[in-house]
Amino acid sequence: MSLFSKPKYSTVVVKKKDIPKGLWTKCPISGEVIFNKELEANLMVVPKSGYHFPIGARARIAGLFDEGTFEEQDATVRSADPLQFVDSQPYPERIKKYERDSGLTEAVVCGTGKIHGIKVSVAVMDFRFCGGAMGSAVGEKITRAIERALELKIPCIIFSASGGARMQEGIFSLMQMAKTSAALGRLSDAGLPYISVLTHPTMGGVTASFAVLGDVNIAEPGALIGFAGARVIKDTVKQTLPPGFQTAEFLQTHGLVDRIVNRLEMRDELRDILSALHLRKAPAVAK
Repeated sequence: MSLFSKPKYSTVVVKKKDIPKGLWTKCPISGEVIFNKELEANLMVVPKSGYHFPIGARARIAGLFDEGTFEEQDATVRSADPLQFVDSQPYPERIKKYERDSGLTEAVVCGTGKIHGIKVSVAVMDFRFCGGAMGSAVGEKITRAIERALELKIPCIIFSASGGARMQEGIFSLMQMAKTSAALGRLSDAGLPYISVLTHPTMGGVTASFAVLGDVNIAEPGALIGFAGARVIKDTVKQTLPPGFQTAEFLQTHGLVDRIVNRLEMRDELRDILSALHLRKAPAVAK
């Protein structure tokens, strides 16, 4: 080798190891990357920013009720196909897909359980099933949850998460607005509390019925709440809409929402409200 010649080096290409998918989630506000198991343990709330990711009905129930007290009811109530609706595929086929994707049989889970020892009847909607759309089965299950509260003389809580009425069932879906509202009227006449919890998103016929009829209307931070979408409203009224006019924070300012409660504080908040509304009148807790 010449004294001035360059030495030869071999180049080694190191392949970057792929990070398995599904292990991490990025916060849309802060950009923070969170380990999914940590996020799930925190009820899908980002620890630093407080951003609320959607949460499934069963995970919400597990974090809300005293351990071992929740008993599911009306799990066999399922969607029918009264209009024999077909678009790109038959409605029953869509239902089967929603069941596979969500692990649920309908867009709401109902039952009874105890929150800090206070027995309540609850309906928890799940957006993963058909966007939480309200059809006949959803309306029937929610109505039964309200009637169960009336029968047992206990409070009723409904967690809403929905895009509105289910178009595949037409007028049968819209009828559920009146049906659930009438049941809540009977609950109110009996002097029993109803707490509505609005989560992201709560829209359409659900907002126009049971979701805003609570003795106390609670919302999670940042939840989108409204009837029609912002673009539809703007095109209809021909006016510029205020920034964030369908957020929980805007609606609290204007009186539709009573309280905004972090999901991590919801269990204790519900205990305090239930104690104030129910237990002072009925000290004996239903068993």
